[in-house]
This record gives sequence, structure tokens and C-alpha cells, in this order.
Amino acid sequence: MMTEKTPKMAPEPCCNCGHLPDGKDDVPSRRASFRPEVRQTITGAIDGLKKELTDVSLYIHANPELAYKEEKAHAKLCDYLASKGFKVHQIPEVPTAFKVSYTRGSGGRTFGLNSEYDALPEIGHACGHNLIAICGVGALLAMQKAMDAHDIDGTVVLLGTPAEEGAGGKVDLLNAGAYEGIGACMMLHPGQGGEASGGAVIRSLAYQHIGVEYTGKPAHAGLAPWEGINALDAACTAYVGISAMRQQLKPEVRVQGVISDGGGKAPNIIPARSQMDYLVRAPTAADLELVAEKVTGCFEGAARQTGCGVNIDREVLMFELRNDKALSHEYAQVMGEMWDIPVRILLDQSMGASTDFGNVTFSMPACHPMYMIPAKGGNHTHEFTAATRTERAHEESFKAMGAMAAVGLRYLADETFAKDVQSTWETNMKEVKEEEQRILGKK
Repeated sequence: MMTEKTPKMAPEPCCNCGHLPDGKDDVPSRRASFRPEVRQTITGAIDGLKKELTDVSLYIHANPELAYKEEKAHAKLCDYLASKGFKVHQIPEVPTAFKVSYTRGSGGRTFGLNSEYDALPEIGHACGHNLIAICGVGALLAMQKAMDAHDIDGTVVLLGTPAEEGAGGKVDLLNAGAYEGIGACMMLHPGQGGEASGGAVIRSLAYQHIGVEYTGKPAHAGLAPWEGINALDAACTAYVGISAMRQQLKPEVRVQGVISDGGGKAPNIIPARSQMDYLVRAPTAADLELVAEKVTGCFEGAARQTGCGVNIDREVLMFELRNDKALSHEYAQVMGEMWDIPVRILLDQSMGASTDFGNVTFSMPACHPMYMIPAKGGNHTHEFTAATRTERAHEESFKAMGAMAAVGLRYLADETFAKDVQSTWETNMKEVKEEEQRILGKK
């Protein structure tokens, strides 16, 4: 049985994740704890679902699928939710997405949850999306039970959100209107930790993929090389130019790229085509715009130097996470009170990763806490893939999903808290706009 505890607020680094900054944590605000009996119901509901949720998670883990191809995971989750009495709505614009909801009473607010389930090439669920999937499902079922048991009116929505790994599935869902009507939402994400439990609410970097194709002209490299236009030279020139440019970039900016195709098949033929794939990350979307312009200049300059044609494709922009302050502080407080787990609050500091949930945080009040699982390697490693199927990883997931459900129920039932959530988000978005104007005004 869960017992309320005095939380460890603003702790020292709580885990051995190796990727959180050393800067000062936000000073957490505290409010009176929300209805302990509701938290007891949440805990009891999740306790009764542990085996089922673990089975779903392990099935997804054993059947990793790439972005937009998550057919087995989609079917497993939809079938499970249907078995619990939910009507599962498909989203035509994103075939491997889904949406379910539960409403009690009339009117009331709407709280959203998110489940991811795509995997990575070659290393499977090395980002723990099998766990993220059940965190959303478990929180939904716990909220449903508590809403009925404690007369809490409102609506809880769960979105199945495919294609997070570099593809921007949530951006597609935003464009399709899947998030319309949701007042605030959350999701959870596992990270590398040690034996001690812990977590963090931290900003991510803005992110954009840039694809480049150079077109030249083939020729015999021995008889008449002057008749050719070397597309491999263009790629090499761009690569070297960007590498040299890095010394003028800020330390928190990331520009990563490869020559992915078209380097030639034989040394006696001038390569007529080459392809490059680049990722650009920066603290904010405004910062990224400035960096992407510089990177694009290198691509264009290489084309002019070599005489090649060039096609540059800047894909969808993933915004940085802007975690809502009120949601973040409530989650940290609940994790401390329910489980005695410290959660660092780092709203103005960034980790080196990126997520399409950043775009959601620009559309509504939202929060993306990380919780730690014991792992010998960080996210996107074989070691983390192994860690995400362990019993301990699932136990940490059950605790975090319970805390997320508690935050969601408070949002539905506590008008003052809901107003604070909206107010802190509006203040943050105003600050973002002012920051963007300062950054882009320097162009």
C-alpha cells in the first residue's frame, strides 16, 4: 500500500545518466497535496494491471518496428484497449496512430496522454518506447477508475503517437487535428539511471533533418575527366566546409552529417550523384534557423564551386521542449510524495536530445518528464535496449505512470491548478516569442 512521504525536492543529481547538465535546478513551488484517496485508487488500479501491461510492453519490445510501420504494436495496443471497453478511433492521416477517450459527466476539462511505440534501426527499442506505450495506457486506465470512484468529471484522451524517431509523427497528428480540444497533456520517457530511482524535467534541443542531393555529370576519369562534373567532390567540399564552420558555432549547437549515398561505384568514372543527410540541433527553433542558414550556405557554396546541381530538402522542424512550469512542479511533488523519488526540474537547461513532443508544448500546456531505469548504457545503445525489458524498468514505469495520472486528475478536478497550468504556459509562450525576436533580430 502506498504511503505519503515528504518529498526530496531539488536534490543533487539523482542518477548516473551522464546526460543531464550540472546547472542549478529550478526551485520547486509547492501546493497542498491533492486528495490522497485519489492517489490510493491510482496505485491500486496500476497494481492490478501490472502483469497485463508488462505483457504488452514485452510484446512490443520483441517486435520492434520503424517509424510509420508499427503495425504489430498498433494492433496490440488497440486490441488491448478494446478489451477494456474503449472505442478505438483510427486517424486516416497517420495510419499507425490511434485515439481513445473516457468522459465522465458533462463539460469539464480534457487532459491528454501520449503513447509512443516505434523503434530504432538495428537496435530495436533502445529508447524505451515499449515502456512509453504502457505508461500512457496505464495512466489512462488509472484515471478512468479514479474518475468513477471519486466523482471527478472531465475527459481523458490517449493518443497513440507513432514515428517519434526523427520522423515527426506528433507534428502529423497536430496537423490532422488529433490534439484539438485537449487542454493540457503529458507523456513520460525513460532514461539511463543507476540503482537509485530518479527523474528530471528538462528541455530538449530543437531539431531539423536536412537532405541534400548533388547532381553532376559522369565521364571517363582517365580519358576525359574534364568532361565530368564530380558530385562526390561537391559532397566532400560541403562536409569539410561545415566541419570548419563548427568552430564558430556555440557549444550547445549540434551539426551532424554523413555522405549517405552516391560516392561512386568505380574509380575510373566521375561520380554523377551524391547524397548527404544532416541533422541540425540548437537550443531553440530561432537558434536553429540561424544555424540552418549557415549550413545551407555550405551546401550551396559547394555546388557553385564544383558546378553541380543541388537539391536541399529541409524537413519538418521539431521545436525544443518547453515544459509547463505548473505541470512540471506538480509531477515532481507527486513523485516525491508517492514514491520518495527525487525529480530534478531544469526548465531552462537542455539535454542533447530532441523530440517531436516539443511541437506539442508549443500548442498547449504540456510536460515530458524523464524517469530513470538502471542501464549499463545510455539511450540508443544495445545496453539500453536490454534494460527496457527488465522487471525493474517496468516497476519504475508503473511509479511514473501513477504520478502522471495523479497530475492529470488534479488538472481535471482542481480549477485553481488548471488555471495555473494555462497561465504559466501563456507566460512561457510570451517569453519564447520575445526570445525569438531577440535572436532573429541579430541576423
